[in-house]
Amino acid sequence: MPPSSSVEPAVRVMIVDDDPQSLALNAAAIEGCGLEIITIDHPEEALRRARKERPSIALLDLRMPSMNGIELMEHLTALDPNIDVILITAHYSAESAVEAVHKGACDYFDKPISVQRLRDRVHKLAEDARQRLQRAEIERASIDIYQFENMIGRSAAMLDVFVQLRRIAPHFRTILVSGPTGSGKELVAKALHQLSPAARGSFVACNCSAIVESLFESELFGYVKGAFTGANNDKIGLFEYANNGTIFLDEIGDMPLNTQAKLLRVLQMQEILRVGSTTPRKINVRAIAATNHDLKAMVAEKLFREDLYYRLAAIEVRLPSLKDRMEDLPLLTRYFLGKYSQEYHKTVSFISRRAEAMLSRYAWPGNIRQLESAIAHACMMAESATVDVQDFQEELRSSGPVDLSSVQTEVMSMEKMQRVYARSVVAKVGGNKSRAADVLGISRVTLYKLLAGPDGTGES
Repeated sequence: MPPSSSVEPAVRVMIVDDDPQSLALNAAAIEGCGLEIITIDHPEEALRRARKERPSIALLDLRMPSMNGIELMEHLTALDPNIDVILITAHYSAESAVEAVHKGACDYFDKPISVQRLRDRVHKLAEDARQRLQRAEIERASIDIYQFENMIGRSAAMLDVFVQLRRIAPHFRTILVSGPTGSGKELVAKALHQLSPAARGSFVACNCSAIVESLFESELFGYVKGAFTGANNDKIGLFEYANNGTIFLDEIGDMPLNTQAKLLRVLQMQEILRVGSTTPRKINVRAIAATNHDLKAMVAEKLFREDLYYRLAAIEVRLPSLKDRMEDLPLLTRYFLGKYSQEYHKTVSFISRRAEAMLSRYAWPGNIRQLESAIAHACMMAESATVDVQDFQEELRSSGPVDLSSVQTEVMSMEKMQRVYARSVVAKVGGNKSRAADVLGISRVTLYKLLAGPDGTGES
């Protein structure tokens, strides 16, 4: 981790109020501690300045002419979903406070304001903003540190995989790579090839699930002219293309049993026989097989040859699913943001806290491939420098926390209603329980008890 700077970056705070006296008082209350304060007396001017100057924190008067504080907040959060908004009003009501939090405010102050409370709150938000910026910089720098042959990971599971690959690559002849769909098996295969003595040769990929059964032998081993109807010329197979290099047999579990027997002989003898030929051809090929199936179970069910399985699985690399390496999610997200921001010629650099929370809650059945697709979609849809929840597909958005509006027709106890509301506030502030406790006006201990539920399990 790079050393922290002795000079903290200034955090920009925008204060918007049509009352000059309130503007001056609020500015005086929060001055110092590295804050850059902008005071504006008109909502439209505030919106224009915000587009240019991108404040991290906004203090907005609730009642202003032409545009009220909630409307201005909605415009500001559309520009930057990471902005922290505090609404201030002389006309407090529980209903307006609930509406403010539901629409994205992180806090709600009524006048006359406690100067110390406002100062403490803003300075805490400023520190959070600095930490977000520093974390983003660290994650961007960490992509290079934790990148290994186009794979990214700092989790124990992936670091173990990287160690295995370094040790195996110089020596393997055949190897099995197993893992769920979308977990990066082809990237592992390419890494093994690049780190092996065969790196100067070709890397040839074969998707076994995409080949018609009757064509397997000719695709893998080639054929000679006249071997069958339509064989008008000799054709070399994938193994010959991969000579002095590496062949990658993806989804090996979908290979027919009769082809498996011929593949075993090729791997053992390092020679192929083209269809229709009686003359063997010597080859020098390293073979990497990959599967998302349990080949051992398939052997027990007579769906996969036992001798081929043990030939391949003498060395096996197992890839974890994304849900088993969630500590890699921020790095992967940052990497794909950079990749697709560049590809789409956009300036998308950040992801909102609520979007981060949404991604961390999702189960990712499609693993890294699904995450990459989701980030690519979000980068394409983003209208600001920050990717937010609405930029993702409905499938991800629908996995979020319960919205109070969806449970209003349910008859529930006051205790359950409090718990549902507390959870919605926690979700609104990106999972930060300290901030949620501040918004709710309760201690963190009380919040934890409330979230835990009557039996202490977190269930309703």
